[in-house]
Amino acid sequence: MLDFIREIPYPLLIAATIFMALAPFSPEPHLVEKFRMLSQGTLTKPLDIFDLFWHLLPAALLLTKYLIADK
Repeated sequence: MLDFIREIPYPLLIAATIFMALAPFSPEPHLVEKFRMLSQGTLTKPLDIFDLFWHLLPAALLLTKYLIADK
């Protein structure tokens, strides 16, 4: 599994992380909406939870590559 992450180039992961963090660009990014829902305790629908994880996946891969895979 870590071999797969090691092969992903940093520029691709950084671009994917930024894109997914900001998508959709209007009216507001999903991450902003989902974090607001999480803080208010209204993040209960499975689709919303999946959407939060989906938008955080590139950031998790980037963090994993930085912390573990390149060691």
